[in-house]
Amino acid sequence: MNLTGTPFYILTIVLFLASIGLAMVQWGRGGGGSRNSRRGRRGGSRGRAAEGRTGPLRFTGYLATILLCQATAVLMVFVMVNNANLIYDSWGDLLGTSNHVRAVPVPPKDNGLSADSAAGKDRKKVIQSFTGVDDSAVPKDVKETDLKGQLSGVDGEVLVWTPPQYDDPAFKDKTFPVVELLAGFPGSSSTWFGTMDVSKQLSPLMKSGQVTPFILVSPRVTLLGKNTDTGCADVPGKVNAETWLSRDVPQMVLDNFRVDPSSDRWAVAGYSAGAHCATRLALAHPNRYRAAISMSGYNDPIGEADSLTAKDPHLRETSNPLYLLTHAPTPPNVALYETGNRGDGLEDAVALQKAAKAPTTVTTFETHGPHLSATWKPLVDPVFKWLSGIIPAQH
Repeated sequence: MNLTGTPFYILTIVLFLASIGLAMVQWGRGGGGSRNSRRGRRGGSRGRAAEGRTGPLRFTGYLATILLCQATAVLMVFVMVNNANLIYDSWGDLLGTSNHVRAVPVPPKDNGLSADSAAGKDRKKVIQSFTGVDDSAVPKDVKETDLKGQLSGVDGEVLVWTPPQYDDPAFKDKTFPVVELLAGFPGSSSTWFGTMDVSKQLSPLMKSGQVTPFILVSPRVTLLGKNTDTGCADVPGKVNAETWLSRDVPQMVLDNFRVDPSSDRWAVAGYSAGAHCATRLALAHPNRYRAAISMSGYNDPIGEADSLTAKDPHLRETSNPLYLLTHAPTPPNVALYETGNRGDGLEDAVALQKAAKAPTTVTTFETHGPHLSATWKPLVDPVFKWLSGIIPAQH
């Protein structure tokens, strides 16, 4: 049974109610037992001996039932919260036993998105089959595929949503821009479409022309077991997360959808740890992304203590978006939209803004909510309207 979705949630409710019922029955029998024991005491030494034997057993039973009620209540609340926020989408992710790294090859030289698209004529294309997402929280028009990364050695699901114009006969010869959506850590590839309602929010805005008709792509970001965050980096011998996100996933999208092959028509967005990754990927690969959206992100990888890049001094320094910006050979032609609350990303956003030199631009926005999807979900509308100014619709 899936961790997320209605069936397992209903099961947890049934288990909780059953535990309450068991407790009521047990306490009811306990009351009757007390009356019997009083009669037993009037019966002499045999009654007292029986009471001595049953007393500890009855107490143990009461304690076990109380613990069962508490355990089923905690389980029910956890599943309710997890379904609402889509933090874990599988038992493997929850237990830390899921590992999506098949191999860790040395990635070939990166010549950019346009070069990858041009090279498509000389290689076998990555043609994928797509199905619906097995999660009731995700809209039915979102497609899912299991991708085996050719360059990264990473295997994982990728969710794709196409805008209303994509299947319109009037747009049959048009290509579309792309936004990669990155979840936080821990996080599910379904969160953007489920909890954040990104496609539900943007579809009417795309139909009315207020937002560019982007293809939205949400790849798996939790790749390693033992609850370890990759920091979206290539770490020799451990994981090629950066290559997975910036090369394998885009290549699959190029090979299966009518998308613009120019890096000027691609962007990446994320929240929390995914926000750190979005800014980092855009600054590290201006030949792949024109813009990045960061919701409550951070610069120093130590912002996620379980990140691989936070535990290595060299990776910690070179994975910092501020370092990437200030050490770029030339200022990258990248537009950044950085949001955060005071003490939760705003100061890092301002640091990037102060360090940016043309043509790099940094727009900051102060939020006032907690580090939760309830704060980020209302930002979808304004940040995608901003992004539409950077990557407008083609007519």
